[in-house]
Amino acid sequence: MPRFDVTTIGEGNLRLSVPVGEHLEHATNLNLAVAGAEGNVAGALAHLGWQTGWVSKLPQTSLAKRVLNAYKLAGMDTSAVCFSKDERLATLFVEYAAKPRATNVIFDRQYSAFSQLTPDDVNWEYLLDTRLIHLTGITAALSDQTRTVLVELVARAKQVGVAISFDVNYREKLWSLAHARAVLTPLIENIDLLFCSRADAARVFGCTASANDSLLKLAKLTNAKYIVMSCAGQGILAWNGQQILKSPAKEVEMIDRIGAGDALAAGVLHGYLGGDFAKGLEVGCIMAALTISQFGEMVLTTDEELEALSLNEHQDIFR
Repeated sequence: MPRFDVTTIGEGNLRLSVPVGEHLEHATNLNLAVAGAEGNVAGALAHLGWQTGWVSKLPQTSLAKRVLNAYKLAGMDTSAVCFSKDERLATLFVEYAAKPRATNVIFDRQYSAFSQLTPDDVNWEYLLDTRLIHLTGITAALSDQTRTVLVELVARAKQVGVAISFDVNYREKLWSLAHARAVLTPLIENIDLLFCSRADAARVFGCTASANDSLLKLAKLTNAKYIVMSCAGQGILAWNGQQILKSPAKEVEMIDRIGAGDALAAGVLHGYLGGDFAKGLEVGCIMAALTISQFGEMVLTTDEELEALSLNEHQDIFR
């Protein structure tokens, strides 16, 4: 019996933001929070009762302890995190905005401790002692070192039969489309569960037809057992190897969109781990809406709340 239900490896960031309508260049106060795609997923799943482990590399600083403490509080195991005395913590700055302006995110993660992660830093036995490993394209994009680690991890997981979940999560500020396509295409072949937005399917993998046809093309390209394609505010399309499934987006009053994709992935994995992929699609849409309706990237909810929201969907509970 594996120690974990889900393990993951990724960067932990310190997130500094100003409220809607304020500009970073004139800011006198910043709200401090923690961010990280993989940590968001593992933390949400831990809060739902799954055993999750997060692997990363952090500097030995008080700011890094703030990141670590947030993940511990969410219920994640962080015992395999390694530390460095020489590198720095990744940070990001968020300038929230209302229409017609767009929210602006500024990353400051070059030469971070995690970007210098090497295979020798990784506790492979810990990562593979799991039912499923969740990964993202962000780790592949950060540096040559993290890309090497990710390639080796995928190979090791396939060798021992550990299920792989992968979120493409393309970030144009980190690498080019051509580079992303060349690296990610072999990584996502024959994996168990692929997350890819319709926008990423089009720009990274050339799936530019209708949503249904793009999903089927992605299935043929990757041979992934399950595929989840988010379609912005419309909801989810998914492929289970036999048919296309759909789950509509929930009505929501938007407060903070950042982290919605990670919450969606956590919800789908919640269903997948429980043996009900189709139910996971609905849960993913609910958890994405919950994240959008709050400040902060990690959604913390319970089975009881999810069930209540599912049963009372007709009451416009997200308005």
